[in-house]
Amino acid sequence: MIQKAFNKYIDNFRGFTREIWILTFVTFINRAGTMVLPFLSLYLKEDLHFTFNQIGWVLVSFGAGSMLGSWLGGKLSDKIGFYKIMIFSLFTSGLMFFGLQFITSYVGLLIAMFLIMTVADMFRPAMFVSLGAYSKPENRTRSLTLVRLAINLGFAAGPALGGLIILYIGYKGLFWVDGATCILAIIVFALMVKEKARSPYQDKEHPGEVLRASVFKDHIFWVFLAMCLITGILFFQLFTTIPIYHKEQFNLTELQTGLLLTLNGVLVFFLEMPLVNYIEKNNINRLKIVVFGCLAMAISLFLMMVNFWAGILIVMMLFMTFGEMFAFPFANSFAMSRAPKGHEGRYMAIFTMSYSMAHILSAKTGMQIIESFGYQTNWFFMGSLGLVGVLLGYYTLKMVKEEKEIKVKLKK
Repeated sequence: MIQKAFNKYIDNFRGFTREIWILTFVTFINRAGTMVLPFLSLYLKEDLHFTFNQIGWVLVSFGAGSMLGSWLGGKLSDKIGFYKIMIFSLFTSGLMFFGLQFITSYVGLLIAMFLIMTVADMFRPAMFVSLGAYSKPENRTRSLTLVRLAINLGFAAGPALGGLIILYIGYKGLFWVDGATCILAIIVFALMVKEKARSPYQDKEHPGEVLRASVFKDHIFWVFLAMCLITGILFFQLFTTIPIYHKEQFNLTELQTGLLLTLNGVLVFFLEMPLVNYIEKNNINRLKIVVFGCLAMAISLFLMMVNFWAGILIVMMLFMTFGEMFAFPFANSFAMSRAPKGHEGRYMAIFTMSYSMAHILSAKTGMQIIESFGYQTNWFFMGSLGLVGVLLGYYTLKMVKEEKEIKVKLKK
């Protein structure tokens, strides 16, 4: 029985190209070392003694740099190729992380975080485009899921290791590890994967699913992005307000916060790929799954209003994790499916920019609400925002259905 279940689980990982496996491994190395982000707000509060307002603005500069980097990464991927962008981004940002630990002033950190994230997040749209180039069309969502699995496996290891590093070495150790893993990851990628100018699968036999003149005229994509923005705002509470809340409300240590985040990563590692495989095999509507994900995230933030029992943090994490597993892989896949050939970088840049904007809004809005009205008001606001996202999702579903009906009529 156990052998049969194990074999069924392993079957989910068959059929990927060699390059996708290498990209997955590189992503794992990089993500396992990305320990600064989960502890950034705590580092600013505990080590540098910044106010909530100052922390909010540093995280805004983080998000603004991420937005600019995402836009540049997508635009340059279409112009000079994703391969060069990926190597430049990870190698340079690795060096920059080494230097970040020596900047402790408020203004210095505002500038430094903006510059680092501009370079670091050029990687994301380029990586999404590389998935289109190295994976077969029928495996594209699963390839995205495999890379997300590597991100989450790294994420499972990273916060717990980060908590231990803080405990025994201090916050400075995080910057050394983060920088080193960025550089190590991209060296492995450069040595093992050859540059590919275009995908052999993107030809006359495999045309783009949707063709349109401009991304700015794709109204469905923009309403969909608004929902993605909201899921991002809710999810990023895990890295902005929630670690501080753990400390102030329940007196959790950095290691305990790290273990809670590790729970998220472990669940995603074991459950996301079988879930995606099941949804794809049964041809369940991708957008409906994203909407369910948004609803689960909204519930998780409402659960945070229970502030007298620490166990609620585990229940909340379960809802957030399932929301993430439903929302993110299929959101990626839907965004890529709307991109015409030659414009994948542009679409994925705007898609990743929505999450960068979410990081800005999540940090600043959350910190401001907490400072002015307290934690309870923030959890209620975020949960309610999630319900708005659900409504936007249903509106997107309606528009996609109408678009298909128009196409059927035109064919007749």
